[in-house]
Amino acid sequence: MVARTAGLFLLWSTLIGFGLTDAIAGALTSLVAARSSLWLLPRGTLRVRPGGAITLALHLVGQAIGAGIDSARRALAPSLPIQPGFIAYPTRLPAGLARDLFAATTSLLPGTLPSGNDHDGALLVHCVDVDRPLAAKLAHDEARAARAFG
Repeated sequence: MVARTAGLFLLWSTLIGFGLTDAIAGALTSLVAARSSLWLLPRGTLRVRPGGAITLALHLVGQAIGAGIDSARRALAPSLPIQPGFIAYPTRLPAGLARDLFAATTSLLPGTLPSGNDHDGALLVHCVDVDRPLAAKLAHDEARAARAFG
């Protein structure tokens, strides 16, 4: 509880600032949020491997930058090919928080947006260009997520 509260307070302070009024509001908010998080995500529900999580976070920053550059290129050069559609990616992660986190991170790949599961349980991903080799990138990111949250 203390670690969650401290982490949330650090996040609050980074986003809002370090003024006295802000610190009081941040401390109360962090305490309530940490208490709620224990109810929503009890201890031991997710095993986080710090090294894998740091590697994943750095990778996601790069992915987000790449996605922004790709989007800008497509907006400024409309002649770039697009073939919108869906692909079904059969993830090996079991249903649960780790799989949900992986699905959320797929939105950081350029031109992708997770949009649920198909009837077989595969992750459905909407793509700007289904002709790009997206499955290999998803497999790579899934392996990173498994190392971080396995």
